[in-house]
Amino acid sequence: MVKIGKIELGEFPLLLAPMEDVSGPPFRAVCKANGADLVYSEFISSEGLIRNAAKSVKKLDIFDSERPVGIQLFGSSTDSMKEAAIVATKANPDIIDINYGCPVKAVACKGAGAALLQNIPKMVEMTQEVVNNTNLPVTVKTRLGWDESSKNIEEVAERLQDIGIKAICIHGRTRSQLYKGSADWTLIAKVKNNQRIKIPVFGNGDIDSPQKALEYKNRYGVDGIMIGRAAIGNPWIFREIKHFIAYSEFYQPVQLSERVHAYKTHLIQNIKWKNGVVGILEMRKHYSNYFKGLPHFKEIKSKLVTSVELEEIIDTLDKIESEYCFIDN
Repeated sequence: MVKIGKIELGEFPLLLAPMEDVSGPPFRAVCKANGADLVYSEFISSEGLIRNAAKSVKKLDIFDSERPVGIQLFGSSTDSMKEAAIVATKANPDIIDINYGCPVKAVACKGAGAALLQNIPKMVEMTQEVVNNTNLPVTVKTRLGWDESSKNIEEVAERLQDIGIKAICIHGRTRSQLYKGSADWTLIAKVKNNQRIKIPVFGNGDIDSPQKALEYKNRYGVDGIMIGRAAIGNPWIFREIKHFIAYSEFYQPVQLSERVHAYKTHLIQNIKWKNGVVGILEMRKHYSNYFKGLPHFKEIKSKLVTSVELEEIIDTLDKIESEYCFIDN
């Protein structure tokens, strides 16, 4: 049984990665319903949170249907991260996570995210302040290192474990790689096999199929896997992986009716969460993901992305299900 603190996650948990503009409560709930064992919020700016910025505070929203859930924080100031941890704890998540892996310029070039891989003492100090100022288990998501010449993940894992983190998730790329090339899981396995490491080690990067999930589970011996981009528009990947690991056979193909149902659920929950039209507009970017590969979808999509009336959108979605019903046969 894999545990983060006292939170039991099963024998080989599957985690939903924190993704900006994706991992809001509605999508987390859909993934949870399809087999995700632990979900994380979008990453939240510590500065925005302590300044009570509306966008940052909104990301603290949590609903019981998605538990266990972690709130992920990022920042470049130790004091700000300390204060943000206090604020985030009051939102009553199950876990506080620290982002030491985001590679994008807007984050890393301001000294946050993966930038901390260049300053391990500061990373340790920051993590210690977060651990000291919450009663919740603290986890960390990070990368192998800043670049090819500074892959320091073993040192990072040991030092952060020593000051109290309860799990670590490692993306198998350096910051300089961004999302290019293939993720290298050999160093993730090295951390997992380190005799000093007692906390769960989760692997992340390039897991986009049940076959690869099982292969990497067996080859690298990690405690679980975090899924990111492969879950966008495809929340069923969690149940498919679990089924394949358990039975070495594929789960039944996702039916079009399931795609429509999942999108409707995501849409309606997003409207409730974001109050009306904003929720509709934000969901437009997800149409292509949920209905990827559907023939002659362009015309239907044009209707979906121009409508701001829920009833009209639902009607169009129902037509998709009826007009393409042959795909399920």
